[in-house]
Amino acid sequence: MLRGGKLSMSKHVLVVVADPALRRSLGEQLAAEGFSVAEAGGAAEGLGRAEAGFDVMLLDAELPDGDGRVLCRRLRECGQTAPVILLTESEAGPEADDAGVDDVLAKPFRLGTLLARLRAQLRRHELGPAAAVAVGPYSFHPAAKILSDGRGRRIHLTEKETAILAFLHRAGSRVVAREVLLHEVWGYNPEATTHTVETHVYRLRRKIEPDPAQARILVTEPGGYRLVT
Repeated sequence: MLRGGKLSMSKHVLVVVADPALRRSLGEQLAAEGFSVAEAGGAAEGLGRAEAGFDVMLLDAELPDGDGRVLCRRLRECGQTAPVILLTESEAGPEADDAGVDDVLAKPFRLGTLLARLRAQLRRHELGPAAAVAVGPYSFHPAAKILSDGRGRRIHLTEKETAILAFLHRAGSRVVAREVLLHEVWGYNPEATTHTVETHVYRLRRKIEPDPAQARILVTEPGGYRLVT
């Protein structure tokens, strides 16, 4: 589990990136953060290295011998279940897709942003795909990014909404400051502000609260938010 940006236990990460300089830089920075890192410069090499088993994988969308999404699909077909973060050239495109990608991160990015995404994926993966926790009247399935109720209703969540609920749930009855939530979910993204957090909480409430104006599940407290489970 990650604490304060460092790893209490070494996690194994596979970095499949075409640019040698970026690949080397990522490897060095992640190693400094406590990760055990393996690198590959192409899809074929990445597929071969993945057989060793990793806790999380970073895949370039554009590789010299293939596409990152295609590689992810191949990895899933081979039984690899570790979270995959796809590194792309732009913000365009879905947060995840049917190739089995768990998250998408546009280049260039800050190390803090990447670490926040890695933390979120590792924590969610540790729960397992079938794990569920109680959030108000719902069962929260972080791995599937879904809330379900006893009547068969399913609420689909975005990556950020899932991360917000997961972090608030881990906080228990404690109030989480907006600044803390911003750091944990968005990392060091210079374009994200506490207003970004407020906007996502507003949208999330519209999905999960019977009366969003009188929130009873995701409540506002002096200084931040608290989840009533």
